[in-house]
Amino acid sequence: MRPKLDKNLLRTKTLEARVNAIEHDMIKLKAQDAGLSIAEFTRRSVLLKPLPKRTSKITLATYRELSRIGNNINQLTRATHTAIKMGLHPPADPEELAQLRNLLQQIGRELSQMETDPTDEDDIEEEDEDWETE
Repeated sequence: MRPKLDKNLLRTKTLEARVNAIEHDMIKLKAQDAGLSIAEFTRRSVLLKPLPKRTSKITLATYRELSRIGNNINQLTRATHTAIKMGLHPPADPEELAQLRNLLQQIGRELSQMETDPTDEDDIEEEDEDWETE
């Protein structure tokens, strides 16, 4: 059973805001891009809470591919260690596998840094028009 929230933390109040169809679509898309519901996106925006960083499609694809490569290296490492224990010729050089693993980890760290670097061209999008009312 979930613990009960303090009465002051329960979300019982609603806010209404009138927007036109285009504004509604823009808000909906921004919420989807952030991976949030419209309500949560609005709360975070209005309360100036940080929005989650959006990961570019290219970066996501790169992470997936690095993960696949890492899985293959792990399997090859396992097979190499098993072969060595059995006194057989290993399918790969353990030192080279360790170097590959370290290189993949370094690439992963660099990608993570690029996600927070605003100069990453894959993540730069044109700025939307200012939404403030006059």
